[in-house]
Amino acid sequence: MRRLTTSVSLACLLGIVPAHAADKLTVYTYESFTAEWGPGPQVEKAFEAECKCDLEFVSVADGVALLNRVKLEGAATKADVVLGLDTNLTAEAKATGLFAPHGEIGELTVPGGWDDEVFVPYDYGYFSVVYNKDKVPNPPKSLKELVEGNPEEKIVLQDPRTSTPGLGFVLWMRAVYGDKAGEAWDRLKHRVLTVTPGWSESYGLFTKGEAPMVLSYTTSPAYHLIAEKVDTYRATAFEEGNYMQIEVAGITTTGAQNPLAAQFIAFMTSPAFQDIIPETNWMFPAAKTSTPLNPAFDTLPQPVKPLVFAPEIVERNRKAWVDEWLAIMSE
Repeated sequence: MRRLTTSVSLACLLGIVPAHAADKLTVYTYESFTAEWGPGPQVEKAFEAECKCDLEFVSVADGVALLNRVKLEGAATKADVVLGLDTNLTAEAKATGLFAPHGEIGELTVPGGWDDEVFVPYDYGYFSVVYNKDKVPNPPKSLKELVEGNPEEKIVLQDPRTSTPGLGFVLWMRAVYGDKAGEAWDRLKHRVLTVTPGWSESYGLFTKGEAPMVLSYTTSPAYHLIAEKVDTYRATAFEEGNYMQIEVAGITTTGAQNPLAAQFIAFMTSPAFQDIIPETNWMFPAAKTSTPLNPAFDTLPQPVKPLVFAPEIVERNRKAWVDEWLAIMSE
C-alpha cells in the first residue's frame, strides 16, 4: 500500500497522466449518428483499431440540441470533439470560445471548397421534401407548390430550435421568400401534420405511413434503394433550388489537451471514415473515398441551385427567424 501511494504521488509530481485517461476520446454527436444503423458503430470500430484507444460517443436528439448542450456545459464539458453541427451554427459555436483550431487535415471535396481553421466537414447534402410516390402522385416541383398545395397531403417537419434540418428549412424558406417568409409559413402550416424535435422521429413517422411527405435529404431514397430494394420513396429538387447542409466537427478547448482529438479530426478526412458515410449517414462524403459511390446515388435528383446563407448571416438572424416560425406555428 505504501509502495502504491508513493508511485502515484511520483507520477503526479512528474505530470504523468494515467493511461486510462490519456487513451480515451469522448465525442458528442446526434442520435441518428450513433444508432445501430448509423455511422457511429463502424466509425468507433475503425478509429479504435487505429488509435488503440477507447472512443465513447455521447448523443443528443439533433444538431441544434448538441450545440445547446455544449453551451450549457461550457468549459466544464466532457466533450473532446463535437460532431454534428453544420455551417448554420458554426459562427455561433465559435463565438462561445469553446472550440480550438483543428490542426492538419486531409484534402476535402466539399462543393465550393473549404476554409475554416476551427471546423472540419465530414459530409454534405441538400434538404429535400421526400415523399411516398404511391400516396403523392403529383409531388410539388417547387417550394411555392409545397406552400400552396393540397392541405390534405401532410408533411412532417423538424423543430428548428433543436434540429439542424428544422433550422435548415427555416433558412430555405427565408432564402426563397425573404421578408415574405412569414406569409408563406402561414399557408404552409395547414399542411404540417406535426413537428418533431429531431430528424429520426420525423422520418420514423413518415415510414410508418403517418404522413406522405417529410423534410429530409435528396439522398434519403438511396437508403431504401440500396438497403431495402424499395423504390417507393422519392426526393424532390425544387425549381427555386435546395438548401445545402454541410455537417462539421470541431475540437473543444477541453479536447485540445487530448492528442486523440486531433487524431480523430484527421481520421475524419481519410477514406477509412469517408467510406462509411454514404451508406450509413446517407449523405455525400466530404473527402475522397476508396471506391466510387453505389450507382443508386446517380439516380437521385440533382438540385438546380444550391441555396446557403453565410454562417455570420445565420448567427445575426437565427433567433428572429425562428421566433417568427414559432409565433406562426403556435397560432
